[in-house]
Amino acid sequence: MWKERESPLRIEKRFEFDQYSKISKFMGEIEKLCKERDIYPNISFGKNFVSLSIFLDNQEITDKEKNFSMDIDKFYLED
Repeated sequence: MWKERESPLRIEKRFEFDQYSKISKFMGEIEKLCKERDIYPNISFGKNFVSLSIFLDNQEITDKEKNFSMDIDKFYLED
């Protein structure tokens, strides 16, 4: 579940992985999606996780951010 945060307004999620090689594949999918949708989240990662923060331009989550986050969830679930 993506969490909504304030100051600044954003949505965040942490994805856990059992193998580092899966992180590389996941990051590649995120890169493609970012270019397609023109959304560039803040990304941090480590040995077994990737964390994303999508900062919102408006005062609410738009369909653009909702669809982007749902597609990222799909990549994660496919792995």
